[in-house]
Amino acid sequence: MADPARAARLAQRIKVVVAEALRKAVKDERAETITVTDARVTNDLQHATVYYTVLGDTAAQEGARDVLEAKKGVLRRELGRNLTIRLTPTLEFVADEVPVNASHVEDLLRQARARDEEVARLAAAARPAGDADPYRKPHEDVEHESEFDGVDIDAEEQ
Repeated sequence: MADPARAARLAQRIKVVVAEALRKAVKDERAETITVTDARVTNDLQHATVYYTVLGDTAAQEGARDVLEAKKGVLRRELGRNLTIRLTPTLEFVADEVPVNASHVEDLLRQARARDEEVARLAAAARPAGDADPYRKPHEDVEHESEFDGVDIDAEEQ
């Protein structure tokens, strides 16, 4: 087992090597739109997962996926040439959904901000439903008279 720090360094190196190999060794115009965003390596250094994004529509994404699967051997050979480890890790390519999710979150935040501004605008023009001061206060200058004033309750029970 290699330590996680070594696996992280190797993952960064794999990211760079795969990106360079896509630019130089893969002779396909569909590979030009691929951007390698991240790489992860298992702690035993036997398997690497490479995350990528593609500029373009769904057809471009499918084409990029096909190119990566077809040229996996070429990319692994380039890894073997450029890495100084005993075994070359196997490659797995995963489309990175972080940019799509980030744009969705930004849209949600934009909508929430617009709703907050609408609520603030409505609150600025709002008036209280009741009195301005809804709490009861005892009136010191007014005497309250009740029908029970002066009546002795104990006297009536007898």
